[in-house]
Amino acid sequence: MGETNYRPKKFAVIGAGPVGGIVAAFLTKGGYEVTLCDIVPELLAPALDPGILLEGADNFQARVARTTTRVDDLLNDPPDVIFITVKATALPLIASALEDFVAEGRYVISWQNGIDTELELAQHLGNKAVMRGVVNFGCVPLSPGHIRLAFHHRPHYLQELDAESKDAAIGICKVLTECGLDTEHTDQITDRVWRKTVLNACMNPICAVTGMTMVEIINDPITFNLVDALIKEGIAVARTNEFSLGSNYYPYAINYIKNAGAHKPSMLQDIEANRRTEVDYINGKIMKYGLQAGIPTPYNNMIRGLVKALEPK
Repeated sequence: MGETNYRPKKFAVIGAGPVGGIVAAFLTKGGYEVTLCDIVPELLAPALDPGILLEGADNFQARVARTTTRVDDLLNDPPDVIFITVKATALPLIASALEDFVAEGRYVISWQNGIDTELELAQHLGNKAVMRGVVNFGCVPLSPGHIRLAFHHRPHYLQELDAESKDAAIGICKVLTECGLDTEHTDQITDRVWRKTVLNACMNPICAVTGMTMVEIINDPITFNLVDALIKEGIAVARTNEFSLGSNYYPYAINYIKNAGAHKPSMLQDIEANRRTEVDYINGKIMKYGLQAGIPTPYNNMIRGLVKALEPK
């Protein structure tokens, strides 16, 4: 992974949902001081006592050092690294709240789904302070502070936006890996983001619109045809924009989704809970990049429209 002098000690995680709970639990188990931040107090209470409970692909319980409902509280005693694990729709608000956090040796990581989430942060915080991660696990919230890992395909990936922050990114990868959340430094994070987003774009919105689990979508030939069309459309947009998915990406994608479990993806969980979804950062971004490259995206247009129609107004 390379040598590094950067050793962060204190972390904060903004977003106490399943993705945030997992990174907070692993860092805490590794002996690091973690503050968990969320606007919903009910999500925070169990993280302090009895602790965040993970089961499934990983099984342990860990208590974070402290919790807060206010991003401003993080600025009073600033951590070295902040992980952003909220839905991408909350990014503009959080990014502006973190403008005073930026200083030498402090970093903000977009540890989220979707395309260009890191650019949203960098608009407010500058490139030097921002990093992007790609996470390879599937998780289901069972109750506040209780998370089931449906799968955990290590490693995860991390990259800095500014070359000056490379040393720090490598240091953060080392910490995460030592804690059991194996993370590799990469210089191709955008390609990895697209590899993952094309998969999310074909399954998540169809589950959200139909109410079906992933395995039900795969086993129904009609919905599977829609998944297949969305994969092909996503691949065409990625390749025309010169993102590298790899020569065997289509068979990889089909194989990956055929192994999808009997669980509801986060977009369906959002619709059922009457929350806004991340569809604009997934299918919406594929549409945007299709438009700029002159590639039609009728399947993405249609499925995004249907998901938006189901969202709370």
